[in-house]
Amino acid sequence: MHPRLLKTFLAVARSRNITRAAEMVHLAQSSVSDQVQSLEAELGAVLFTRSKSGLELTPAGLALRPIAEELLRLDGEARAAVQAASGQTSGVLTIGALETIASARLAPWLPGFQASHPDIAVRMKVTDSGTLLRQLEDGDIDVAFCFNRRDVPNGGADQRFARQTIAAEPLVLIAAPGQNLVPCDLAALAAKRFVATEPGCIYRHMFDTAFAEAGIGASGFAAEVGSIGAIARLVAAGAGLGLVPRLAVSDAVQRGELIELPWPGRAQVAPLTMIWRRRRVQPPALRHLLAAARDTLAPPHSGTGSGSESANRSKALFPNNSGKAVVS
Repeated sequence: MHPRLLKTFLAVARSRNITRAAEMVHLAQSSVSDQVQSLEAELGAVLFTRSKSGLELTPAGLALRPIAEELLRLDGEARAAVQAASGQTSGVLTIGALETIASARLAPWLPGFQASHPDIAVRMKVTDSGTLLRQLEDGDIDVAFCFNRRDVPNGGADQRFARQTIAAEPLVLIAAPGQNLVPCDLAALAAKRFVATEPGCIYRHMFDTAFAEAGIGASGFAAEVGSIGAIARLVAAGAGLGLVPRLAVSDAVQRGELIELPWPGRAQVAPLTMIWRRRRVQPPALRHLLAAARDTLAPPHSGTGSGSESANRSKALFPNNSGKAVVS
């Protein structure tokens, strides 16, 4: 069974749709159908059946799926082992990230990494945190950069994945210029109108946690929108206040489009984390990228906090973090 056929089979199994599977593996729909038929002919069994909700795995397909996943994992490890043994460092890496991390952290950082490693080609996919984890699980990306949830130990870590927190990004309270609001306590602040992302988003979780830790719930929202960029624009227009990672709005604050207000409670930070799949042997290209990200991809000291204050916030949040990534 050729790995290419197994990858296509898994794409169809996960998407339950030939069109979506073709997009996932970058093939024409006819090629996806041909590859599935070739695999069925090789195995002598029908792998899919049609239903009203899409393509369903047959008993034979269900039996093949976990084995196909394991075979592709072993194929990747075999290639990585050969590359490591022969001293090869070249390769193609696909990284995934939240939009704010991609634009504010990865975009300025990647050119330097690629200049230092010209034999490593890097692609980037930008999406939400839930999709990032699915893409990592499916092998569509090699590493994900996102914000970790602090209410779940180890971010609810799947043992198939390794995680490393590389920075503690401050959350900041933002408002439109001209608003002379100086909140005296969290209770008074919670009574104000906010612009936030929708429930289920990692940014909304950060917002809710900031008040929940003090036993307070925000009273209402001026708007719930799907992106940090939209929040910044609505806040700048005077729709309400916002609580967002500083990296998402630092440029707008510097341009005077937004102002940063003091947060009356305990300083809030968002753990910026990279996640990758555990392997017995990591591809050399990925190992280089992980090491470079650990050592150099850190937020610059900005805003009202000094470098020592930022370090103290990081130590308070991650007291056992040695700063060294364990590449598993």
